[in-house]
Amino acid sequence: MDKLLITGGNRLSGDITISGAKNAALPILCAGLLTADTVQLSNVPHLQDVNTMLKLLRQMGLRVEQDDDRYSLNGAAIDKCEAPYEMVKTMRASILVLGPLLARFGEAKVSLPGGCAIGSRPVDQHIKGLQAMGADITIEAGYIHAKVKKLRGARILTDMITVTGTENLLMAATLAEGETVLENAAREPEVTDLANLLVAMGAKIEGIGTDRLVIQGVAKLHGASHTVIADRIETGTFLCAVAAAGGDVTLKNTRGDILEVALDKLREAGAILTTGSDWIRVQMSARPKAVSFRTTEYPGFPTDMQAQFMALDCIADGISRVTETIFENRFMHVQELNRLGASIDIDGHTAIVQGVDKLIGAPVMATDLRASASLVIAALAAQGQTLVDRIYHLDRGYDRMEVKLSAVGANIERVK
Repeated sequence: MDKLLITGGNRLSGDITISGAKNAALPILCAGLLTADTVQLSNVPHLQDVNTMLKLLRQMGLRVEQDDDRYSLNGAAIDKCEAPYEMVKTMRASILVLGPLLARFGEAKVSLPGGCAIGSRPVDQHIKGLQAMGADITIEAGYIHAKVKKLRGARILTDMITVTGTENLLMAATLAEGETVLENAAREPEVTDLANLLVAMGAKIEGIGTDRLVIQGVAKLHGASHTVIADRIETGTFLCAVAAAGGDVTLKNTRGDILEVALDKLREAGAILTTGSDWIRVQMSARPKAVSFRTTEYPGFPTDMQAQFMALDCIADGISRVTETIFENRFMHVQELNRLGASIDIDGHTAIVQGVDKLIGAPVMATDLRASASLVIAALAAQGQTLVDRIYHLDRGYDRMEVKLSAVGANIERVK
């Protein structure tokens, strides 16, 4: 099993190119199920989750051709409307095949996703919405069995804001009969990116980027070309790394307008940020200042950046309060950060972080994707060596992180 060996203390300097967004690429790949024509995608990140999704889609009969970060998807020969447990258990985003399969083929058999380390993420909102559109859905032996002659438009108000729920119902609604209104829809940039692709494929969607999406169903969708947006979480992660280790780094192929709250918090911490249409430069020369924040749905502070900012707060001047409102079990990185010398106490859904003068390297273990990133950030700022175990979590969502960090001066290597 691979690990990362990191020797802290190096300032970071140079350029990093940001990859396409994992959380946009996964639903966009599933959109290839909606048409028999060819969908051309570019800026698709090289990630384990992307490989898993492509394996699942190929198994259904989707033809996939790849040239580096460019993919050609063709759904003319899909002959299997099933997502087996063996595939879904490794990646919850597999549930995103449910809506497209049901909309185009009138049936789907998808395994219920398993548990998730960071907390419960139920799919009941997906099921409730599809039932409102006329689907007959039963759950047997751990599988969602869905059938419908033709999905019908409906007004759907979800009980909670759900990103994958919005994406699943949005894709299903594009081929439904009549008008579908999604109320309380997720507004994340990744949802907007999916909607923009669907429009390019011939879908009729109003309200893109808002919490109310109105979709007029069409008889069929056609092929299109689309470039996946930059990964705002990878962007934020590298910004935090520079803020923690110090340095001067320019991030390329990214956008600041989809990460504004996190950028404001970095400025509050003392980072100097300058932005262009497709780049962000971060400069940090002093000890960071403690910043408090509360995670919430977009456009608020993203839960996927909570762990990385907590790592920054560990070495900051002052005391910060970090409140997690999205997932009930997303503080598992706390005990690992404390192993490096951090001073963090948990009070319910809030972590109180007392900044310390220095962290000391130690063996630590990644528990989930973003927790992995927080340990890398802490290790870059720590004295001595840190060995980060279980980095398969990291590989699910970061495209060769150690290569990108090495290129700007970090002492980091992948070891067996």
